[in-house]
Amino acid sequence: MTRSFLPITTIAVFILFFWYCFSIVLNSSWAYDRASRNSQTLTFKELVYDTWSQKKPKLPAPHQVFSEMWETTFNKNITSKRSLVYHTWITLSGTIAGFLFGTILGIILALAIVHDRATDLSIMPWIITSQAIPILALAPMIIVVLGSMGFTGLLPKAVISMYLSFFPVVVGMVKGLRSPEILEIDQMKTWSATKTQILFYLRIPRSIPYLFTSLKLGIAASLVGAIVGELPSGAISGLGARMLAGSYYGQTIKIWSALFAAAILAATLVALIGLIQKIISRRMMLQL
Repeated sequence: MTRSFLPITTIAVFILFFWYCFSIVLNSSWAYDRASRNSQTLTFKELVYDTWSQKKPKLPAPHQVFSEMWETTFNKNITSKRSLVYHTWITLSGTIAGFLFGTILGIILALAIVHDRATDLSIMPWIITSQAIPILALAPMIIVVLGSMGFTGLLPKAVISMYLSFFPVVVGMVKGLRSPEILEIDQMKTWSATKTQILFYLRIPRSIPYLFTSLKLGIAASLVGAIVGELPSGAISGLGARMLAGSYYGQTIKIWSALFAAAILAATLVALIGLIQKIISRRMMLQL
């Protein structure tokens, strides 16, 4: 544990050091400009203080971002639209909905591809091609089409999240379901095993590691889809809407706090899937 803690701490210290340095460089032009208008000369200490305390800096200092996150997380009512918890929950709901839809769709497509060669040859190329379409171009189209049908709010974000999250699930599950060797499948056939029995007793257990690896990628992609879905829809809540509002009014500290909240949310969701994977893998080992 000490061996892993030291490198992580060292990297974190270097990141913070360079972050503070770049905040001085990027924010210094405003500090010098203000000082020249007031016929003042800034010392290095005054420059550092000014660049680390600007209300609308080009690059906010780490303590400004963490202070904003603390203020909007613990000092605001969670139902308030100024609360980071509220916006995180809105984005999380779209992420989970899209992830569940994407996972179900991905597993169904993978089963169809593995068990039907015609489906493999006809659908798999289209699945791969679908990911070549930029999501930023596709998201407004999805929102407009669903909006014209009367669907607003959570559903458009869930559809966009599903679009991004189903692909890694399909690829991972196809790889996992095809991971058993030919000899193992032939052995089960000699025991008069049906395709359903081969699926449940051989293919699915072998595909579990592939599935969870795909789910980790899928949940991260789903979060990106939920945030992207909030950008062109004029949403007033969610981490994407918070970033967009911050960019409109030049509130870079608000943008960075939302980015960090999204990163923490993604790490938490991936860690949760990893924990579920450990529990299921341990139970599967006990049953052997």
